[in-house]
Amino acid sequence: MEIWLNPACSKCRSAVDLLDGEGASYTVRRYLEDVPTEDEIRAVLGRLGLEPWDITRTQEAEAKELGVKEWVRDETARGRWIAALAAHPKLIQRPIITADDGTAVVGRTDEAVREALGRS
Repeated sequence: MEIWLNPACSKCRSAVDLLDGEGASYTVRRYLEDVPTEDEIRAVLGRLGLEPWDITRTQEAEAKELGVKEWVRDETARGRWIAALAAHPKLIQRPIITADDGTAVVGRTDEAVREALGRS
């Protein structure tokens, strides 16, 4: 199991506290420092079963500067969204937890973190 997190994020800290409390074995990826490649973002999207716009933090200042709220949300624009997430990792929703069964969740709630634990 791996968790993509920003240590300054309270949701990330809560997820880590829950994982630690359950004695889970996991690897931490500080994705703002160890920025995921476009291929890694595509892979995690596949594991999540989501599209890039589903995990984009549209209220971030960078998102507003880029105007992502107005971007097309379809297959033709998918590459643009993924490139933006790789170039501006602050836009990636957090935390993302990849489970051992090949799936992933956005762990913003205790329930989602427990779901990932149940898959590992």
